[in-house]
Amino acid sequence: MPHPTGCHGKSPSMNSPTPNTTFRETVDPADPQRIYRLTASCDLFYPEEIVVARELVEEHLVKGTASGYYFLFAQQDDAVVGYTCFGPIPMTSNRFDLYWIAVLKNLQGTGIGKQLMELTELRVREMNGQRIYVETSSRKIYEPTHRFYHARAYRTEAVLKDFYADGDDKVIYSKDITCR
Repeated sequence: MPHPTGCHGKSPSMNSPTPNTTFRETVDPADPQRIYRLTASCDLFYPEEIVVARELVEEHLVKGTASGYYFLFAQQDDAVVGYTCFGPIPMTSNRFDLYWIAVLKNLQGTGIGKQLMELTELRVREMNGQRIYVETSSRKIYEPTHRFYHARAYRTEAVLKDFYADGDDKVIYSKDITCR
């Protein structure tokens, strides 16, 4: 993965906060099942969401980048311990969705998620992306997720009341990642 300088003269590092973690972009045939296990381990996602996470990896394996889904995997030995899924938003100019970011529950808070986000933002910039959008649930269990986005300069753009279910709003975040 290239290492261009970031917007403020700071370049995200491929050196992991945990010494035995590596990062890759290529999708491996074993990744759909790895992602299924990873997302299931988080205790955050509904069963149908876990299935969708796996299906997006499968779609990329079949269609490649024509699927519109790109991935960044954090790996320790043969195990995927975190990942992001992102892609350009159709019919927009240089806007991207971050569809998924997940880290194994027992490794959350170790810096892997932060590094995945930094490297994903770098990759989106390399693809001429200017803004990233993220959607997530408002459920109480997601409070650490909301703090994570705010700590990375994502701002709340909208809250769609009772979107997922009664009492479960959709929170939409965005971040301008252009260099100024």
